Amino acid sequence: MFNPWWSFTATLCVVKTPARRAGAVLSALTLAALAVAPAQAAPAPLRVATYNIHAGAGEDGVYDLDRTAAALRDLHADVIGLEEVDVHWGERSGFADEARELAARLHLRVFFAPIYDLDPAAAGEPRRQYGVAILSRLPVLDRENHEITRLSTQDPDPVPAPAPGFAEVVVNVRGTHVHFYCTHLDYRQDPAVRARQVDDMLAVLGEDRGPKVLVGDFNADAAAPELAPLWTQLRDAAPGGAPTYPADVPVSRIDLVTVSPDVRVSSAHTVDTGDIPASDHRPVVADVRLR
Repeated sequence: MFNPWWSFTATLCVVKTPARRAGAVLSALTLAALAVAPAQAAPAPLRVATYNIHAGAGEDGVYDLDRTAAALRDLHADVIGLEEVDVHWGERSGFADEARELAARLHLRVFFAPIYDLDPAAAGEPRRQYGVAILSRLPVLDRENHEITRLSTQDPDPVPAPAPGFAEVVVNVRGTHVHFYCTHLDYRQDPAVRARQVDDMLAVLGEDRGPKVLVGDFNADAAAPELAPLWTQLRDAAPGGAPTYPADVPVSRIDLVTVSPDVRVSSAHTVDTGDIPASDHRPVVADVRLR
C-alpha cells in the first residue's frame, strides 16, 4: 500500500549534492509510483462450449430435458451456445420453453434468439419459436439477435433472405468484455447459403471490438471451402479435434468453437455424453484465456 509519509521522508533524506539529489529524488518517485501501480493482471480464464441439443431428444429419439440438463451441467462451462432450441414449438418437446427451463435447472442466465417465430397452435397460447440460445454464469452486459441469410424450412418454396437467429451476448470476464456468438448454419449439401451466412457473420463481428468467441453447429467441417473466410479473422480452437456428429459413432466435426487472435486457447475437446447420448451431436468445450 502506498504510504505518502514514507515517500516524503525518503525524499528529505537525500544528500545535498545536486547530482545525487536529483538521482535520489527520481528513485523516491519511482518507488512511490511502484507502490501505487497495480500488479499486471493475469490472463482471465474462461470455459466456453457449444452443444446442439436436438430439441431435447437424445440419440435414442426420446425427449428428456433432464438428461439434456445433466449433459450441460457436466461441461462445467461459463458460457454455452445451444442450437436447435424449442420454445413452445410443438409436441416433440411438449411445448416446453427449453431455454428458460434449462437455465432454471442450471441456475444460469439465458438469452434466446429465435430463428422462427410463428403464431400459436391455438388462440391464447404462447407463440411457437425455434432457434439458438446462450447460457451464461457470467454477467451479461448486452445481447442481440442478428440477421443472417437463411433458406427457410417453413416455406414450401424458400428463397435466401435475411432472417434472425445469430445470437450475440457481451459478458463481463473479470472486467474484460467478451463478445460471444452462437450460430446454426444451413444444413443443405449445396454450400451456397452457408457461404453467404459466413460473410454475414463476419460483417457482424467486424462491427465489434475486443475478444470474440463464435460457436455453433456449422453443418460443415472446418476445412470446407465455404468456411475459409472465417479463418482470416478467427481460428479453430480444436484443429484436428474429435468428430461431433452423429453422437453415437461420430464421423464429422461440424460443431466448432472459434476465437479471435487475442484469445489464447489452453485446451479444447469433444465430449462423449455416454452410452445413450443426450443429443444426436456431441458438445465441444474449450478452455481459453483472455489477454
